[in-house]
Amino acid sequence: MPVIRHTTYIIAPITTCFDLARNVEIHTKTTAKTNEKAVAGVKTGLLNLGDSITWEATHFGFKQKLTAKIIEMNMPFRFVDVMVKGAFHSFTHTHEFVEFDTGTMMTDTFEYKAPFGFIGIMADKLFLEKYMRNFILVRADELKKIAETKHV
Repeated sequence: MPVIRHTTYIIAPITTCFDLARNVEIHTKTTAKTNEKAVAGVKTGLLNLGDSITWEATHFGFKQKLTAKIIEMNMPFRFVDVMVKGAFHSFTHTHEFVEFDTGTMMTDTFEYKAPFGFIGIMADKLFLEKYMRNFILVRADELKKIAETKHV
């Protein structure tokens, strides 16, 4: 199962970073390139333990839906969401936050399994892992910009 890990240092308090990362409207802003929007479950505000959300987005030219559920929440240090239904065979996305004197270290760990067996493994090697790594990196950079602007 591939694992993508990305760490970003944000000059903002841990609670700001944590809340922005689980905010539905902010998620929509940070994933604007894929036209991501909440279409079912929690559609606004902050996601909490036990919440489910269905996202609709365009990836690889196809409109897709994915439902995720928050299965772990340790405010303001960590939350975990898992795919309940969607294009992947499975995924777990762990969001971790560590506070320092001058800001917060945010780490995304995305573990996933591509669908379709051997074909999925080949797709992962050819393009999916690179695509997902870029998706997570862009979202983290956008969160950083929002958090640091909000903090100033």
